[in-house]
Amino acid sequence: MTDTTQDGAFQVGDLINNTYRIEAILGRGGTSEVYRARSEISGRVVAMKVLRSEFASNDEYLTLLTREEQIRDVSHAAVVRYSENNRTADGSVYLVMDYVEGPDLAEKMKDGGLSADALMEVARRVCEGLEAVHSQNIVHRDLSPDNIILRHGAPSEAVIIDFGIAKDTTPGAVTIVGNEFAGKYAYAAPEQLYGQSDHRSDIYSLGVVLLAVFRGETPNIGSNVKEMIDRKSAPLDTEGVPEPLRPLIDRMTEPDPARRFQSVGEVLDVIWGDEDRGRPSFVSYVPRPPPDAETAPEPAVKRRGGAMAALVGVVLLGAGGAGAYFSGALDAYLGPNYPLADPYTLTAAKTPDMGVRVRGFAPSPEAEDVIGAAVGRMDGAADLTLAEGDIPPGWSGGIAALLAILDPLSEFELDVTGAEAAVRGFAATPEIRHDVARRLDEGMPPPLSGGAEILFGPRTLALDALRSLFKRLGDCGPLTLVDPPEAGYPIGARVTITGDVASAEKRAELYDQLARMSGNRVVVLDATVLNPALCRILQKLPDAPSGGIRFEFSYGDRPGLNPDGRYEPGDNPVIDLVLPSTLADGHLWVLITDVSGNVFNLFPTEGTGRIADLPVGADGTRRLRVAHPTAAVEEDDSLIGFFIDETFGKSKVIVLQAAEPIFPAMRPIAETVQSFTAALDTRLVGDGLVVERVDSRILESR
Repeated sequence: MTDTTQDGAFQVGDLINNTYRIEAILGRGGTSEVYRARSEISGRVVAMKVLRSEFASNDEYLTLLTREEQIRDVSHAAVVRYSENNRTADGSVYLVMDYVEGPDLAEKMKDGGLSADALMEVARRVCEGLEAVHSQNIVHRDLSPDNIILRHGAPSEAVIIDFGIAKDTTPGAVTIVGNEFAGKYAYAAPEQLYGQSDHRSDIYSLGVVLLAVFRGETPNIGSNVKEMIDRKSAPLDTEGVPEPLRPLIDRMTEPDPARRFQSVGEVLDVIWGDEDRGRPSFVSYVPRPPPDAETAPEPAVKRRGGAMAALVGVVLLGAGGAGAYFSGALDAYLGPNYPLADPYTLTAAKTPDMGVRVRGFAPSPEAEDVIGAAVGRMDGAADLTLAEGDIPPGWSGGIAALLAILDPLSEFELDVTGAEAAVRGFAATPEIRHDVARRLDEGMPPPLSGGAEILFGPRTLALDALRSLFKRLGDCGPLTLVDPPEAGYPIGARVTITGDVASAEKRAELYDQLARMSGNRVVVLDATVLNPALCRILQKLPDAPSGGIRFEFSYGDRPGLNPDGRYEPGDNPVIDLVLPSTLADGHLWVLITDVSGNVFNLFPTEGTGRIADLPVGADGTRRLRVAHPTAAVEEDDSLIGFFIDETFGKSKVIVLQAAEPIFPAMRPIAETVQSFTAALDTRLVGDGLVVERVDSRILESR
């Protein structure tokens, strides 16, 4: 069942570290939560185990989670594969592992259990996985029905999960939970009750799991500690369990570890029986061939020296052949007996922080060298395991060639299963994207096939990178991002910028640079082209917030408002400012710059421009007329008014607000941009004036 409640560390729909989109909550435990997620880069479905927030800063539990990740050194089809251990920006620690689709044995128990034949197959598969785990000196210590999943419901594809309390049995190794009991009481070996465990403890637990799933019920261990200890010291009741499952469970669950199977290899010998007297011991971490392997199709990776192998095979029928074979003395003729990997996988990833990392299988030392050399040329690292599998000749050369094609990308992810490859990458420039995409469109390097998605631009566009561009190219006051996401812009996002520029050429240059930087994102540049003189003033102004002042444009020779602020030659603009009721203190300075590069100081015409001296209306607002009808100017020459001439372009009305007077003395009504900016620079830099609010409005003549 999938838990869909939303009170966990992550929620459905969350995007974790710009990579994994949470799709479902799979379950919650005492210290952690497990989610199903999908990589938005590769599309791969994964399981994410997240340490609950109250344990994320506890060194003991962090050690536990780190230890669980170390199981990734075991690469066996019956053992869940771990691929990443990471931390989110808010401190949540998580593990990424393969998502195994299918019911666990606990669900099978609820449905009435499994047949003895199916459980023999489960026992074989799980023991093969445990043999790989135990070969790395790791004991699971928590085998139970909910920790064994049947991939696609098939007993032959059982997978062991959740190594959360696994213990390293290497002499001197740190025990994750000290000497305290770990595991589920019903399935734990007797010695685990006393803080002791080794690989034989896993054998006992698996035997109990087999019995529980056969009966369809959890073993009864009593209602108190004394009953539990007494029952754990006695053999299990296997009455009614058919052969050969019953004697197998009896041996696996001997209360005395010394009388139990001493290794999972011994368990497998019993399961395979006389059909596999020559079953090789565990070499790597892959499934064994079935008992009739001698009639099975030969894997795609061929052993070397076919003709010589046949000749030596005849000799092996004579004395001493078997010993030579298993000692490895005849590898030069037969080729090494690498284990079988199914599926045959390889993954590669390149990130700005980690460089190139490659993990997976290689069919021979020579192939390992070919792939390793390709990764080395990329200053990366490869972790490859020798194994046979279903791959065509030339596979490793194809992998090396594909890595060389992908090398120019700033980031990429490559997933290969057999000969099928899937690529998703990011290019820093459109030229790189075009070149890599063109080469891949021509086809994957043989013998590989598959598809690729190459995007232009970084995975996440950082806000600092955009603001650095604004600082470098801005020539007319601040450029502003509209509602930017704190974590940066993901691929496909809309990037909106507002502000002013000094020329159409600068606007085109800015847009080109933004488009080149943004890649596969929509860029909206809402920048007004002003004149260079006006921009020199705007460059001097601080990046202060608005004071909420409303501008009302109208006409001096006729009634009606002019809401768009556009005037024709001969018009007499009238400009009123409406100050909000919250703006009652401080001082104002109002100016307008025209298209010819002049500055007209509109307010104050006397005094210091103190806001408190302005009349207050019934609604608490203050109105201030700064440009008057020409008829009023003729009657009162202290007022300012003007006409629109034949010079077309944009002017700007600017209102500055500060706690003290903007200028200590009156300035001329008309002056050059150079003289005004020099005076303003003296006040801002030399005198330390702080402009608290800036409001402005474009007036256009056309």
